[in-house]
Amino acid sequence: MKYVSTRGGTRATSLSDAIAAGLAPDGGLYVPQTLPRFVPDDFAGRESLADIAARLLAPFFAGDALESELPAICAEACTFAAPLQPLATANDFVLELFHGPTAAFKDFGVRFLAACMRRIPRASSQPLTILVATSGDTGAAVGAAFAGLSGFRVAILYPDGRVSPRQAHQLGCFGGNVHALRVAGSFDDCQRLVKQALSDACLREGNPLGSANSISLGRLLPQMAYYAQAALSHHRARGETLNFVVPTGNLGNALAGMLARAAGLPIGRIALATNANRTLPDFFAGDDYRPRDSIATLANAMDVGAPSNFERLRWLYPDADTLRHEFSVEAIDDAAIRATIRDRHARFGEVFCPHTATAIRMLETMRAKGVSGDWCTVATAHPAKFEGIVEPLIGQPVTVPPALAELLARPTHSQPLATDYAALSGFLESDAPEQV
Repeated sequence: MKYVSTRGGTRATSLSDAIAAGLAPDGGLYVPQTLPRFVPDDFAGRESLADIAARLLAPFFAGDALESELPAICAEACTFAAPLQPLATANDFVLELFHGPTAAFKDFGVRFLAACMRRIPRASSQPLTILVATSGDTGAAVGAAFAGLSGFRVAILYPDGRVSPRQAHQLGCFGGNVHALRVAGSFDDCQRLVKQALSDACLREGNPLGSANSISLGRLLPQMAYYAQAALSHHRARGETLNFVVPTGNLGNALAGMLARAAGLPIGRIALATNANRTLPDFFAGDDYRPRDSIATLANAMDVGAPSNFERLRWLYPDADTLRHEFSVEAIDDAAIRATIRDRHARFGEVFCPHTATAIRMLETMRAKGVSGDWCTVATAHPAKFEGIVEPLIGQPVTVPPALAELLARPTHSQPLATDYAALSGFLESDAPEQV
């Protein structure tokens, strides 16, 4: 299979080349020329996430240098579970994606990406610097996946003061070839700087760069697998399609679910829950797409005013009216997030992070309006990463999972970075990314 740019200005390329480049030369995002089609029987006898991922992604790797490595890549990346659990309310479920090393769903895609990238031959002997903008969880997942990996350096850009204390600690706890840069701005500023660097041909001549953000195909494609596994297991057990409510900011996770559905998996409706950043809700309500500055909320990993994957969403649904008809979108403000965390714990003993709470709240609203069917909320992070928000609302400590506790026990270090591009390019041209 070949891959093209969402902007149409780049010739078709291989999956390996698309993963290595991150961003297409014309500034667009890589997408497959075609989508495969599956039926549930295509996955007969496959239950583990690694096995389902290998079958699901086989057409996407067909003809690529990585094709024969795909089963090993899946086995290397999918070493922890993504359990589908029932909620206290009837016909409601939660897909727990926080059982990886950094307690967030980003672990799945980033570990897969790292497994791919270390197998892709490179012409240059210089280390490849992985650039990543993070609104909270992506950076830690990238740090964990690439830490100590020979031939790679990592530069993590995050908005200073706009991630939780435990998130910030994670970002700076790896050392070695992983460098955390706290940017005096918003996530959108971080994302803009990363995109500018990746598009800077002069910079890249002397400093090989790659991306680990959700713009990378190496992250997007494997995320389809946990939707496939959840939908298939539910279909086998109950004979029903499973609908999803996905908390989203940059649209990467949600788009993976949409691609899985478009490829024929037994997935029903998909609803998108955002926080008070209204770029997506306003578009789906009928307004023109209008990126704007992001605003800080309790669900900080979703504080995105210009979601990068919107380009891929429009590629998948070129007609705006069709797109708006296909998906429901609702903005959940901080007051509703707090109320959801507090009330679900008081009523049912359930504990959610602020991001998952947006999806829970949207599902409650939909149920109140009479929406039927089996629905699954996607739990994107462990609530222990947001103890300063969650614990006062539920009145008790949140148990920290062992992998997260181990990271929090390490020393941490980050350095400041101005929001102008010269500051980032100067950093990348220096030896700083090699420092401990």
